[in-house]
Amino acid sequence: MNFYNLLQKIVQQNEMHAKWLNTLSFMENAGARKISACEHPTKVSLIQLKHAAEEHRHAYYLKKQILKISPEVCKTYKNNELLASIATRQYLHSLDIKACKYLQQNFNLNKEDLKYAAYLFVTYAIEVRADELYPIYQDILTKVSSKIIVKSIILEEEGHLEEMINQLEEFSEDWKVHAEVILTIEKDLYEQWVNAISKEVSKWNHAQ
Repeated sequence: MNFYNLLQKIVQQNEMHAKWLNTLSFMENAGARKISACEHPTKVSLIQLKHAAEEHRHAYYLKKQILKISPEVCKTYKNNELLASIATRQYLHSLDIKACKYLQQNFNLNKEDLKYAAYLFVTYAIEVRADELYPIYQDILTKVSSKIIVKSIILEEEGHLEEMINQLEEFSEDWKVHAEVILTIEKDLYEQWVNAISKEVSKWNHAQ
């Protein structure tokens, strides 16, 4: 099942749709926490603070959108309130670990510099994915005249991607070569995540 068709199925079922929003909220929150965890003890840039704040706001915004479906569901990030909870929790964490391993092998970095490099490349990969995912989701929401809207997130994610590219250009002249490797790692993890969600949605539909 391709991603577009999968999202169409999710949006048609209120319970699944609420869990999908909660899953996105969880991932935005996890991303914000990762960005904060990568901060240098003293050398924290305005852009880094802005990213962490905006990702946290996205998590909050998506959580609030759930109220348009029901005020009684997905109040926490417990496993039963997320789609494919194991794959969802592993996705960003695995990307971070694999990216750190690759960057350590290819750059001679101390602990703090490695954290910053991971922040740049992992956030870049996530922003590339967000630039693909959110417009597809919004397109489906528009077609079904849903009360849920993610247009504001799309605009901010586009801005983030531009900012990450600027920072990567400062970090390394050949950043694109390394970014391609990180994007390949992310693509594999993303496909595992989508497959896990697809299996869960199929099981849920069969049970109804």
